[in-house]
Amino acid sequence: MAISLAQLTRANTPKPPRILIHGVAGVGKTTFAAEASKPVFVQTEDGLGTIPAASFPLARTFEEVLESLASLYTEDHDFKTVVIDSVDWLEPLVWGKACRDNGWGSIEDAGYGKGYVAALSLWRQYIDGLNALRDDRGMTIVQIAHTDIKRFDSPEHDPYDRYVIKLHTRAAALMQEHSDIVLFANYRISTVKADVGFNKKVNRAMGSGERVIHTAERPAFLAKNRYGLPETLPLDWQSFAQAMPDVIKPMLIANPVTPTNPTT
Repeated sequence: MAISLAQLTRANTPKPPRILIHGVAGVGKTTFAAEASKPVFVQTEDGLGTIPAASFPLARTFEEVLESLASLYTEDHDFKTVVIDSVDWLEPLVWGKACRDNGWGSIEDAGYGKGYVAALSLWRQYIDGLNALRDDRGMTIVQIAHTDIKRFDSPEHDPYDRYVIKLHTRAAALMQEHSDIVLFANYRISTVKADVGFNKKVNRAMGSGERVIHTAERPAFLAKNRYGLPETLPLDWQSFAQAMPDVIKPMLIANPVTPTNPTT
């Protein structure tokens, strides 16, 4: 059947966002996700600690992660947000599955990066599972990742270091592509010049301990969003949710307040 203009459609119903948050150790990424609307955690690392949140048993294999997602898809529940904590601890499970499927001792045994290419098909299965929860069950997706500092060779400028998602390059690119929001979490830091004598000054970092999330990419870190968010927000779920478009807010807040029309 030939494609025609009669088949054009317009998206009227917004979908919950797919969020990926990466940041420095201990900044509060898991706490941020635990404040989401009715969250349930799929854990690949024991990162919840004493945070009171529903979670599946710690996943030891890639298959167990997919089984957790499948149960959320097929069984009755009232969870509104699925949290993967964390995707960089999920990566060894992906590699382990690829090695078992191909009889490799390690992901490097395939040679010339072929192991990482094979792993991408497993990553896509995982992403398909997340997308199914979002599209068919109306669940917000939150993926947590640690961050790494890597050299970026810009074609326009001298090389520089930047914060990136702590995943193999191919997997990181796939995660970014299938995320509507990539947040970078860090402490707010400013620099001041300090006199060290002998007419010499050095830059010293000053921090108040304030934790923030960055929503737009800068040379120092990877971030993005498709919702026109402010470039910097407090690392707080409620602040983040309130900054989202009005049609998305009810999906992110556990008990949204419906505004009433003033009487005239």
